[in-house]
Amino acid sequence: MRRFLYADKFFMNSDTRGAGYLELVDGKFGDYYKELPDDNAEVVDRSGQWIAPGLVDTHIHGFKNHDVMDNDAEGLKVMSDGLLECGVTSFLPTTLTSSKERLKDVAATIGQVQNEVTGAKIQGIYFEGPFFTEEHKGAQNPIYFGDPDLATFHEWQEASGGIIKKIALAPERAGVKEFVKAVTEEGVVVALGHSDATLEEATDAVEAGASVFVHAYNGMRGLNHREPGMVGALMSLQHVFSELICDGHHVHPQAAEILMEKAGHDHVALITDCMMAGGMPDGDYILGEFPVVVKDGTARLQEGNLAGSILRLKEAIKNVVDWGIATPEQAVMMATWVPAVSCKIDDRCGSIAKDRAADFIVLNPDMTLAETYLNGEQRYEA
Repeated sequence: MRRFLYADKFFMNSDTRGAGYLELVDGKFGDYYKELPDDNAEVVDRSGQWIAPGLVDTHIHGFKNHDVMDNDAEGLKVMSDGLLECGVTSFLPTTLTSSKERLKDVAATIGQVQNEVTGAKIQGIYFEGPFFTEEHKGAQNPIYFGDPDLATFHEWQEASGGIIKKIALAPERAGVKEFVKAVTEEGVVVALGHSDATLEEATDAVEAGASVFVHAYNGMRGLNHREPGMVGALMSLQHVFSELICDGHHVHPQAAEILMEKAGHDHVALITDCMMAGGMPDGDYILGEFPVVVKDGTARLQEGNLAGSILRLKEAIKNVVDWGIATPEQAVMMATWVPAVSCKIDDRCGSIAKDRAADFIVLNPDMTLAETYLNGEQRYEA
C-alpha cells in the first residue's frame, strides 16, 4: 500500500508548498502531489501542521550529559538519540582544543561509531581548533594552541576514516594560507574563529578558501570603525557563511538581525554550540577540561564567561521567528539547508528531496516541534 504524508505546508528545497501530499517510499521521500493520487493509500494526516526537513546541527559539543571529548562511543549514541527531541536528524559531533593524541583518539571513536548510532545521523566531524589564538580563547585550552600543521591534520583525518568535514582556525596563525588551500582542495571546509584577526588577515584566509565564520560575534575581534576586524569581515566578504547562536544570550536579537540583513538569511547557519548540559537540569558540568556552571539558561566558566550553550536547535528556529527577524521559511532554511551547504553535506541532509532519506520534522504553526521522523518513521513525539 502506498503511503503519503498530508500537511498544510511543506518546506521544500526551492519553495514552500501549500496543503498537499508527500509520498514516502521505503524510508525515502517520493513525489509531492496537490491531490491524493491513490484513494486506497495510507495517509499520515498532519492537518494544521507543517513539514520541514530534519534540522542539521553542524556545531555541537555535547548533549544529555555526554561530551564528544569524553571519547565514549556509548555517549555519542546517547547524544544521537537525544537530539531527536530537538528536531535534529543530522549533526557534526564537534571537538574542542586538546592534545594531538586525544584528538586523534576522539576522531577514531567517532569514525567507528558513525554507522552505529540509531538517532540523529553523524554526517562527519567538526574540529573546532586547536589552531587558535589566546585573545579570544573562550572555553578552549590555550596550552594546546599552535600553528596549522598539515601532517597532523592528515593523522586526524586518517584516524577518523576520512570524515572530518570542517576545521576551525584563527587567520593570524603562521602558515594559514597554505594550510587552508591544501585542506579545502581535499574537500574539507575551513572556518575562522577564536581569533583577533584583522579584516586583512581574515580576507587573506577567505581568498585561500576559508568559507565559514565560527559563532558570529563571539570569540572574535569585534567591529571597529578603524579596524573592521573579524566581525567586519563576516559582514562584508562575499560567498561566506556565518554560524549564529540564537539563544538570546550569545547574540542580541538586533545584532542577529543586522547580520541576517547584511549577509542574507541564506548565508547564516543556525547552530547551538551546545555542551553536555543540554537537555539536563541546572548544575555543575564540564566542557572539555573546564568546569562550567549552568544556570538561568546559560553555561558559564567560573569567571563568568559564556562556555558553549544549552540551546536546542528547535528553540533557535522558534526564537528568530518570535523575535521578528526571520519568517518561518527563513528560520527553517537557516537550520537545515544553510548548515548542510556550508559544510558540504547537503548531498545527504538539509532538504526534502526525492529519493533522499525521509528525515523530517512536524512543526506547529507557532514553530514548536511536534514530531521527529527518521527514515520515514516517527522517532519522537512532543
